Amino acid sequence: MTQSTDGPTTLSPARIRFAFLALALGGFGIGSTEFVAMGLLPNIAHDLLPELAAESPADANATAGWVISAYALGVVVGAPTIAAAAARWPRKRLLLALLTAFTVGTVASAVLPTFELVLIARFVAALPHGAYFGIASLVAASLMGPGKRARGVALVLSGLTIANVIGVPAITWLGQAAGWRTAYLAVAGIFALTFVAVLVAVPWQAGDPHATMKRELRAFTRAQVWFALGIGAIGFGGLFAVYSYVAPLATEVTGLPESFVPVVLIAFGIGMTIGNIAGGRLADWSVRRSMYLFFAILAAALVLLAFTATNPVGLFAGVLLVGGASAALSPTIQARLMDVARDSQSIAAALNHSALNIGNSLGAVLGGVAIASGLGYVAPIWIGLVLTLAGAALAVASFALDRSRHQRGVAVPYATGAIAAVEPVDA
Repeated sequence: MTQSTDGPTTLSPARIRFAFLALALGGFGIGSTEFVAMGLLPNIAHDLLPELAAESPADANATAGWVISAYALGVVVGAPTIAAAAARWPRKRLLLALLTAFTVGTVASAVLPTFELVLIARFVAALPHGAYFGIASLVAASLMGPGKRARGVALVLSGLTIANVIGVPAITWLGQAAGWRTAYLAVAGIFALTFVAVLVAVPWQAGDPHATMKRELRAFTRAQVWFALGIGAIGFGGLFAVYSYVAPLATEVTGLPESFVPVVLIAFGIGMTIGNIAGGRLADWSVRRSMYLFFAILAAALVLLAFTATNPVGLFAGVLLVGGASAALSPTIQARLMDVARDSQSIAAALNHSALNIGNSLGAVLGGVAIASGLGYVAPIWIGLVLTLAGAALAVASFALDRSRHQRGVAVPYATGAIAAVEPVDA
């Protein structure tokens, strides 16, 4: 039997596994709703922008990419706002409220008739994204126990990565066969099922009774928080510059039929699943070394993909490695944010997803600009490489600042749970 961290309730190992499964199912739904647009981008463009699609499919795909950017912007806005405002809420109650919002927003995305209204719906549907992952990560970390924080985060994120192996390809196939609107209705069903699972399985956990909006927002006064946000926002643009346009990359550059797009997405998802597990374990060993390692692998994978995308084997190998290195960075960056945010843990846990979705929007927009400028579907890969190298440079600068402070005898603070400590310089 395992003792709950928030009260006298004793939880069995089976109940804890069920709770993790429920939390990961939410990640599965989020991964499906966020990434299914990448595989269905041509379908969305053809349906919502028919005149532009008839005139120029490339311009229509680039414009439809704003659906991806609108979702990313919703995550950026919603994550810190909800996390800071609701840090005192009981965590289970907040998760259920967020899942309700996901369900309603995704149904609206499926049924609204125009491109402009769908953009608004995608923005609204994204507002709970970062807060869900943030609060779910705090619940998972408390259930995992000391020294396993990043692994708890990775377990929640595993739902997102598994979505890219199973959910996104399956729902992409459904959208191609029955229409992209049907695909989003299926995603809404996943969120409704998650609501029931969280209601039944996740134990009650109180919010932070000492949390205030002012205390949570204090995270923004810390330079290292901004460094960590920049690492995620810019560095993760490397993934999304590629992922946003993976469907036309596969069909127009590699020459694969549209029916192979879900298979390419499965390769992305397998890489993400492996990378997420590796990232969670290695980040508990050393955040700094893990971040350097995975940025190096991501940069190399992007170069490989750029040179071999015309070949099916090169395409699949490239997307597998790009997905793996990117997913490994996610729990690593989240651990770094929670380290440097000190007592602003609710907002820190959510801010990672704001940062990553700035990268989502940045990569999608810059990739779309390159395509619309006539540079072709390989150009976003090179843009992704530039963004990846910029994110790695920010990581080097951030840890150099830690070393400088350490050498001057200034404590480098971090937080595990709600307890501040002093981080070794090599952590």
